[in-house]
This record gives sequence, structure tokens and C-alpha cells, in this order.
Amino acid sequence: MPESEPVDPAAPWEYTLYIPNDLRAVTVCRRTLRLILTMHGLIRLVDTAELLATELVSNAVRHTKGPAALRVRWAAGVLRVGAWDADPGPPERPGNLDALTEAEEGRGLALVRACADLWGWQPLARGGNRGKYVWCDLGAA
Repeated sequence: MPESEPVDPAAPWEYTLYIPNDLRAVTVCRRTLRLILTMHGLIRLVDTAELLATELVSNAVRHTKGPAALRVRWAAGVLRVGAWDADPGPPERPGNLDALTEAEEGRGLALVRACADLWGWQPLARGGNRGKYVWCDLGAA
């Protein structure tokens, strides 16, 4: 086996997992994200990143009709987790998390806003499909 050069843990990387519009894909994304972060030595971010990815991807699958994608990027000590979906319309504005504790729906982006260092969305085209990308950042500290 040839000797490989050591991997720089600070080097930027990015993964994209394209998923069908199927609620089972949320679990696939969550488990894939756990594996990615573990393999890159970011186990301390796994629990929060999984929660946020679950909210973003389940919104993409539940509230749109087309394909979706989970995107995970590490650069400059910041983990960005995002979900692309085929609906170009803006996401619902997050409500107040305290007011939503008993709600059956509508907590997703409120949780993202409460747990992430930063979050946002932007229109984005992928493979000829128009849509949006909703993302959040987690710092390594």
C-alpha cells in the first residue's frame, strides 16, 4: 500500500448528498452526516449538526415536491450544514421557540435559529433545477 501524505485537519472539504423526496432520506442524511463528521474528527459537533440537518432536510422533503440535497462544508473552523430543495420560494420565517414548545409543527427553523451560530437562505439552481438553499453554521469552539 503506498504511503499517503497526512491529511491536514484544518483543510476545507465539502460533501453533497442528493436525495429523493422521501421522508426516509432524512434518516439517511442524519447517519451520513454523523459518519462524515466522525471521519473528519468533528465528533463534538455531531449531536447539534444532526439536529439541525434533520430540521433542514425534513423541511426540504416535507414542504416541497422535487428532489433535495444535504450539503456539508468545513472551512476556516466553521461547519456549514444546508439543504437544497426544488422550491424557489423563501422558507417560512422562524417563530419564537418558546411559543412553539407545544406545537406539532413549525419548530424547525426556530430550532435552527436557536442552535446555530448563523443561518440563512438563498435562491440556488442545481442541475438545471431552480430552488433554494437553507443553511446554518456551527463554529468549532
